[in-house]
Amino acid sequence: MNLPKRIFVLASALGLSFGPSVGAQTNPPAIILQPRVTGTVEHLAPLDSKFVDRRAVDVWLPPRYATVEGKLRSYPVLYVHDGQNVFDPAMSFIGVDWGIDETMTRLITEKKIPEVIVVAIWNTPKRLSEYMPQRAIERVAESELDGMFKPVRQNPLGDAYLKYIVTELKPAIDARYRTLPDRAHTSIMGSSMGGLISLAAICEYPEVFGSAACLSTAWTAAGGVSTRDLQKTLPDPKTHKIYYDFGAETKDGRYEPLQAAVDLQMKNAGYTTGTNWITKAFPGEEHSERAWRKRVHEPLEFLLK
Repeated sequence: MNLPKRIFVLASALGLSFGPSVGAQTNPPAIILQPRVTGTVEHLAPLDSKFVDRRAVDVWLPPRYATVEGKLRSYPVLYVHDGQNVFDPAMSFIGVDWGIDETMTRLITEKKIPEVIVVAIWNTPKRLSEYMPQRAIERVAESELDGMFKPVRQNPLGDAYLKYIVTELKPAIDARYRTLPDRAHTSIMGSSMGGLISLAAICEYPEVFGSAACLSTAWTAAGGVSTRDLQKTLPDPKTHKIYYDFGAETKDGRYEPLQAAVDLQMKNAGYTTGTNWITKAFPGEEHSERAWRKRVHEPLEFLLK
């Protein structure tokens, strides 16, 4: 089946505002000259935040969103980190995107998931500090960390990044689009460090996020601190769902023992595998966008069906 490929680039006429505490938009939106996107994506210009640096946000709209019937409906929302890697290979880190636009379109057409809005949040040069859960790294003395994570311990931004999503971005998205804003219809997803901050999001804001997907979760970050005492912070299994996965090559080859420790804590917290929690292993798969593209349908179906 030939899928339509089109993209809309919006400027300040979009009318988004984060409230009186946020400065006016000054930079123009990025323009994708040769779109490789399936469906409709609105590329929002960077907007100021009182918590984190400005960044672009891409919003993928489901197939019937703009139809007569679709205009009478509201939609669940999935927030995804590393947004430039989500839809368009021309924007992606390695020239391979996750293909979420194609996969969502296929799953919706096959009636495996409902129509959902996807909000892809671009990362910044401060990605490591923003995606490292702050409450976790603050439990570790700086002297115990390697050179990569010492600067993160000195200037952690995980809490600020989550506040940006919850108190600035989500309200703006809910105001602009026809969303179902409640917890049951709000999900979050990421890979590697994005997996860590997705888990932190559902643990620290259980009233906002009802489900989270953590692909190739970077459990080894900062000495594995995010796996410690996780059971105490997990949200209520009666109202939440969590997906994990890992490969076996490159960085993913070190994750299995730590994932096993996390799985034990999930069980002890009352989660039931296959119902409100799932962990999947993908032998032979590496730690890359290429690998996540191949299996992204797995978390999408688990979170959204």
